[in-house]
Amino acid sequence: MNVAICGYGAGNVRSVEIAFRRLGAEITTDVTAADLAVLPGVGSAAAAMAGLRERGHDAALRERFDAGRPIFGICLGLQLALEWTEEDGGVDGLGLVAGRSARLQEGRVPRMGWAEVDDRGAFYFAHSYAAETPHATAWSEGVVAEARYGSFLGCQFHPEKSGALGALYLEEALSLSRV
Repeated sequence: MNVAICGYGAGNVRSVEIAFRRLGAEITTDVTAADLAVLPGVGSAAAAMAGLRERGHDAALRERFDAGRPIFGICLGLQLALEWTEEDGGVDGLGLVAGRSARLQEGRVPRMGWAEVDDRGAFYFAHSYAAETPHATAWSEGVVAEARYGSFLGCQFHPEKSGALGALYLEEALSLSRV
């Protein structure tokens, strides 16, 4: 199984790569041909979208999505898959999933640390913005923790930093390419 991690000049690319390698995945740079494309997350929305466009990843991800090929978004990666984010004064996203990303208004901002995701256990979060989408499938402290739509799966937490539960979640993401 090969995985393409869509770098954009920032992000958690190295830790995501290491986590997938531990699960036996081969890492490739070919976003179009990979079994699974991963949109990692750390950084600002405007810089990330500019980096995706500069590398042609935006078009490759849209083509994958239109073809029903699996894409997995982590944290900012989930937010970038939406139509729009209010971060950086407003940035158009990839438009794969209906919804937008908005700055957290309650609780601690940035929201960092371990938090329960429904009845699945605790995962590690680090974010100031969160998805607002009708395609939410899991929640954490009133915040969208996961969204699924078509061939896209995205999580607000960082499975690559969430220990054994995170590794199980990454295995689930890998299984998307086996369907």
